[in-house]
Amino acid sequence: MRRTQAEDHHAEGPLLVARPVPRSAPAGLPRPEGGVPDEETDVPSYAAQAPLPAGIGDARAVDRDVSAAVGRVLDHVLADRVARARAADPLFGEDLAARVAHFTQAGGKRIRPHFVWWTLRACGGGDGPPVAAALRVGAALELLQTCALVHDDVMDGSALRRGRPSLHVAVAARYGDAAPPARAEHLGGGAAILAGDLALAWADDLLAETPLAPRAARAVRRLWADMRTEMVAGQYLDLHGQATGSRSLPRALRAACLKSALYSVERPIALGAVLAGADDATTEALCSAGRCAGLAFQLRDDLNDVFGDPRRTGKPAGGDIREGKPTYLVALARARAEAAGDRRALQVLERSLGDGALTRAGLEEVREVLTGTGARDTVETRITRLVAQGLRHADRALLDPDGGRRLRLLLASAADEPAPGPDDGPGDARQARAGTLPPFAGGAEEAGR
Repeated sequence: MRRTQAEDHHAEGPLLVARPVPRSAPAGLPRPEGGVPDEETDVPSYAAQAPLPAGIGDARAVDRDVSAAVGRVLDHVLADRVARARAADPLFGEDLAARVAHFTQAGGKRIRPHFVWWTLRACGGGDGPPVAAALRVGAALELLQTCALVHDDVMDGSALRRGRPSLHVAVAARYGDAAPPARAEHLGGGAAILAGDLALAWADDLLAETPLAPRAARAVRRLWADMRTEMVAGQYLDLHGQATGSRSLPRALRAACLKSALYSVERPIALGAVLAGADDATTEALCSAGRCAGLAFQLRDDLNDVFGDPRRTGKPAGGDIREGKPTYLVALARARAEAAGDRRALQVLERSLGDGALTRAGLEEVREVLTGTGARDTVETRITRLVAQGLRHADRALLDPDGGRRLRLLLASAADEPAPGPDDGPGDARQARAGTLPPFAGGAEEAGR
């Protein structure tokens, strides 16, 4: 079916990128040893007293397994954080701090740290301080994602996360025998909110502790501040759309931009470029590439939720439909049905969206509408075009050959698309899907939230 100009404009029109602006760096955080520090004399930073594990500055070793390197940083940092939490109060340390640490350490595909790392390498970042800084920033991003997911599970009422009980469900079960069910559930929900807050605090602490040159520090902190705000904004648009039944095409795309294009891809790329000392032209080209790839990913996630194989996506089919999420795919199908006067399609969408008890047969009706209106094919075409557009943006930048090739593969894998190019052999594609360069597909609910 033919697309309207409005659809083209909102899908692939320019999205503003906030440029870093100078901001004064905050003072280092004190690390008390057995008491409250003296504000004038006892103010060593965490970074000075808690160095990273030995050998972590070898860029080529990190290249071989980025996820493992980030995991070692998290293990090192979280061991200290949990010990301090237990010292503050043993119950708090076990019920909240230890759960936050375990959730983060057993994390997903570490997509955001990969974008930070391969952008750093593509922009010529080598051994030494930039490596340690990139891994610290990657670890902070993982803690920020823990905050987002734990809070999301409370808002969505999700009982499972990564095949295990969600944090709020686990805490409620822990006290199921000690308190009435309603009180245990209330405790679980409140504990999860506090756990998310704790993860956010640890993420902010880790970023503030990362030694950076003054100019890079200002840029990193501004990007971090913008990203946190955008993350919350995207989630609020989702909640608002679910509550009001909004099916606005521009609003759906804006939510996708905030939740995936910016939070999951563009901002991590910008952070990696800053850490590498990339020039403005390179940073702008790579951020544009990230915005396109991130939006393509969210559109792919919308499709996978309805049409994907749960064994591959890791979540039941139709979750977004049952929760009534205002995805672009559904908004487009509704707009197409209205334009064609297709009352049956509109009735199917109206009764199915937000129906938590939607059956397999009901989901199949929704699939037929999404296919029959042309929405599915249109989104597929748009994904392909966005990925190609993103790779063209990346090609405008002068990048390290090996790092640039791997970054292109990662950008393409965002939407489970191949990365064309004379230097990309079949081994690269196998590597991307084997986990060394993790694709978004299959981990969509975590990458795009």
